[in-house]
Amino acid sequence: MNPEREHTGKGIDRRRFLAAAGLAPLVLGAVPPPRKLRAGFLGLAYSHATEKVRLIRESGDYECIGAWAETPELERTWTARGLSMLSKAQVLDRAEVILVESEVAQHAPLAREALAAGRHVHLEKPPALRLDELDALIQLARTRNLQLQVGYMWRHHPGLNHVLELVRNGALGDLFLVRIAIDNQLDAARRAEWAQFPGGVLFELGSHVIDATVRLLGRPERVTPFLRTLGSATDRLADANVAVFEYPRTTVVITSATLRHNAGANRSFEFCGTGGNALLQPIEPPNLTVDLAAPSAALPKGRSTVPLPAYARYVGELAELAACVRGERPPGVSLDTERTVHETLLRAVGVL
Repeated sequence: MNPEREHTGKGIDRRRFLAAAGLAPLVLGAVPPPRKLRAGFLGLAYSHATEKVRLIRESGDYECIGAWAETPELERTWTARGLSMLSKAQVLDRAEVILVESEVAQHAPLAREALAAGRHVHLEKPPALRLDELDALIQLARTRNLQLQVGYMWRHHPGLNHVLELVRNGALGDLFLVRIAIDNQLDAARRAEWAQFPGGVLFELGSHVIDATVRLLGRPERVTPFLRTLGSATDRLADANVAVFEYPRTTVVITSATLRHNAGANRSFEFCGTGGNALLQPIEPPNLTVDLAAPSAALPKGRSTVPLPAYARYVGELAELAACVRGERPPGVSLDTERTVHETLLRAVGVL
């Protein structure tokens, strides 16, 4: 029987019957748009919150139901921006997906409340202050079959992912050295905030590049941190740091400081292999150059600049989360890898 002409038993085409009943599109091949997922925010204090709220409000994947703000000041600010302010209980009750954008110390506690309420979670980085906190979140997510996505913003970065693919396909030969610089110029008023974290800037900001390192190379055999306070005599913020990761055939050197002039433009990933080098600098907006000993795929021998598609922070990760919640694809980063990333971060800042 032709499935497109299957009948209901009274001479009515099945497709037309379902369409007339509002159960299927009448036009063959028409696909209804995916249902928007109800998304809410727990916390708005984190620096990434502003852009993520904007993207969720404008997204075709999500319906923004509102947010719980940690302080009256934040509530007033976001009310003036037209965002619906809710209680924490209302967010937990109404949202399907919850984005945790609080201060770092509240990341794990708020994510735990969301998962316990049966909600999928996008959790701002770093996800926890201790490894056992993240372990508890992973256990909850697995037990309840929920998505738990940590918000490392460069997982969908076209330049970085292009380099990772060059490494994996052997275009750079044997990778022996990776050098990464991840710096900023921290406002003096925020030093006390970051000083509460072990490793200071390496924990708060350097976590992004540790994520990329672990996704490429896995768990390092040895991690050696060098954590220093050089920018102030009145606080203990680790503001000039180096971490060395040792793998069987690769050494990774990460520098992370709050003191560097023109820090954003000087952030970089440099990959050195026996068959070539790749340099991503700046990271944003992405500029990638490679220098190959032999041609590879579409890249010629010698030095060249790699054309990259348009890129904006957070867009890829939020789209991926929606697809995962709908069951359209598995997550790009497993919960096991999320744990290894966080374990390695804690080793890099001297906690483990």
